Formats: sequence, structure tokens, C-alpha cells
Amino acid sequence: MENARSLYRNDVDFAALALQSRDFAKYLKPKSQLDFSDPAAVRQLTTTLLEQDFHLKVEIPEDRLCPPVPNRLNYILWLQDLLDSTTGELKSGYDSNREVIGLDIGTGCISIYPLLGCTIRPGWKFVATDIDSNNICSSQHNVRLNNLEHRIRVINTDAEGPLFPLDKLGHETLDFTMCNPPFYTSRDELIQSAEQKARPPFSACTGAEVEMVTRGGEVAFVKRMIDESLVLRDRIQWYTSMLGKLSSVSALVEMLMQHDNHNYAVTEFVQGNKTKRWALAWSWGNKRPIMTAARGIPGFPKHLLPFPADYAFTLAPGTSIDTASAILNSEFDSLPWFWSWDEDASAGTGLAAENVWSRQARRKMKLAGQEGAGRLKDVPAQVQLGVRVYLRLLRGQKLEDKEVQVLVRWTQGTDSVLFESFCGMVKRKLEAK
Repeated sequence: MENARSLYRNDVDFAALALQSRDFAKYLKPKSQLDFSDPAAVRQLTTTLLEQDFHLKVEIPEDRLCPPVPNRLNYILWLQDLLDSTTGELKSGYDSNREVIGLDIGTGCISIYPLLGCTIRPGWKFVATDIDSNNICSSQHNVRLNNLEHRIRVINTDAEGPLFPLDKLGHETLDFTMCNPPFYTSRDELIQSAEQKARPPFSACTGAEVEMVTRGGEVAFVKRMIDESLVLRDRIQWYTSMLGKLSSVSALVEMLMQHDNHNYAVTEFVQGNKTKRWALAWSWGNKRPIMTAARGIPGFPKHLLPFPADYAFTLAPGTSIDTASAILNSEFDSLPWFWSWDEDASAGTGLAAENVWSRQARRKMKLAGQEGAGRLKDVPAQVQLGVRVYLRLLRGQKLEDKEVQVLVRWTQGTDSVLFESFCGMVKRKLEAK
């Protein structure tokens, strides 16, 4: 679905939706308002959006959490960005031939994440788990309603067992995991939170206690995920979770840093002016996501954000893009690393097993008689730095005002100093000409 990203950029147009669905129109109030304190109205909104926008049929139990579609879609779209920008291929972006398998932990009553993910991406498959037998039965029913049993497996798991039971699930590896853990640490906290509200909550909550309460709350739950990931490591490429509190993101990022993990991503999901959620992802691999996916929380403490993966600068006015391209390729072709240039896109991918561009590295190659050997024909077995270099023409109002921008994107590696060194070399070479 190419239009998925534009579906809910603005608030849902209830009046237009009512014209499409008689079932939804019955719940609409004067002036096209919806009573979000009415559980039946909330369920119908989710049911109608899934049917009208994704051609999905679902039946939502009255005594379980009703997931909001726009918010859940935001999570799926963010996962797409993480996966599409960390394929490790020479060309970045969506690969329609790539088969992806994800794990949805605590899938809920309709398995909304797997349903949305499979609808938007034909190559995706899911294993969905839950500890609540009612949710399992309901989700399995909804998967069958949409004829997706061959792509979505719904499995009952033990509350005290592992969150990532790969061996039990029959998978050696997974591409990602996702989760929306309970917010509250206890039933008392849940009740106290409701009593402290000055007015009724904006949206009706019909969730069972098993869906809303977990020992230690969401921070403790995701800490379990981090602890298990320390054992599984890169058997799963991306571990992710949605979070209900911004403070939880900070606490969990600090935990990752304590385990020397610096390949993570944080983001914010905003729907209209009503709902805000956050998400955290981390990987033990060395493929790095794009900046928009990794640093997506405005105002988040800088020391807790991932290292910037983009470095950009503008060349002197009058420099042509052809000249810049020739300089880059001449320099990169002389280095003993893998370099591939796409002339039509004015972009190239470089992969190095070590620092091969510094003066020290050049002296070392000269002493070893390797100077001038030129670029490698094959990708190194162990990549310490992966980059993608773009040349872009910034369009000014006048022809003579056009300038060339150089963008260096960090795509692979864990050493930020190595990336900075490479960026410095590129800037010096291009500005010296």
C-alpha cells in the first residue's frame, strides 16, 4: 500500500467515514463528533478504519483493549524505515523481494500489528504471541477471517517464560520483534491513575488487567527484553517496543548504554493533538538506520540520542556535480576498499575492513608495497565502516546560484570516530580542488 503513510497525517475525517460506513454513521453525534467515552463507538471506529482503509475484517471483544488504528500504523511504518535502511545491500530502500519475519509480543485480541504489516508488505510474515487464552482465540479467529493463516501464526506463551522463545517458535533468526507492554506496575496503580483524572479519559478503556498491568511496569518489561537480547544478540536484527511514558525511553536508553550498545533508535508517534506514544529499538548488529528513524524525538536529551548518521556540507559556488563526482571516484578508486558508484543517482556505496584513507594507513600500505593497489572487487568479509555518499544539486532561484551538497550517510559499523575520520577526509579532498 503506497498510500499508507498519508492515510492519517491529519485527524480522521469522521463525516467522510460516515458516508462510507452506515455502521459507523450510527455512532456519529451532531457536528460530526464521536463520543470516545463510548466503548462501542471506539470499537466501531477501529473496525471501520480497518475495513475501509485496509480491507480487513475484524471482530473485537467487548472486554479487551481496542487498538487505535492510526497509532498502530505509525509503529508499522517506523519498522519499515528501520528495516529498509538496514538491509546491508548496495542500494538502500524497500526491497519487494525480501522476506521478513517479525514477532509480535502480546498481540492482543485482534493481532492488529500482524494484520496491518501483512496487508502493507506482501513479503512480511509474523509470529504473534500472547499469555491470555481469550486473546489467542480471538486473534486466531480474526486471522482466519482475513485468510492470513499462512502468514500469521498466533501462539500461546507462558507469562514466566522467555519473551523471545525462538526455538519453541521454530525460528533460528528473526528480522524484528515488536511489543506494546502494559503501562501499570499493579492493579492499585491502575485504579489510582483513573481516580486522579480530573475528568473521564478521552477514550474508553475496556482492557483486561492482564493487558494493562505487569510487574514493574513497562520499564521492567523492556528490561527483560534487553536482558534476553544480550543472549540472543544478532539472532534478531531489531528488538523494538512501544512505550507509554517518555521517561521510560530515557531509562531504557541508559540501560543499553551500560551494556555498550550504541546502535539504537528512538522515535515519537503523534496522532493529531490527542495521542502521543514513544518507541525504542536496538540492534546488536552493525547496520545503522536512517536519521529520521533513529533520532525521532524532538527535544530528547542530546547525550541520549544515537550518534548522527548523516554528515552534509555544501561545495563552493560554481562547483559542478560532474566535477565533484570525478574527484570522489578518483579518490575512492585508489583506496583498497569496496566502492560502487551509481552515476544516474549520483550516489555510491563504500565498504571498508579498516581505516584505509588516513596518512598512517597510506604509509603502512606503502611500506607493505600495497600502495596504489586500488579498490577491491568484492565486499570485505568483515566490514568496519559502511557509507553511502550522495551528491545533490541544491536548486537556487538563479542558475548561477545552484550549489552541490555532499551527504555522507553512515550505514554500517560501530566506531563513530572512524566515521568522523572518513567524513573529514571527504570534505578535505573535495574542498581542496
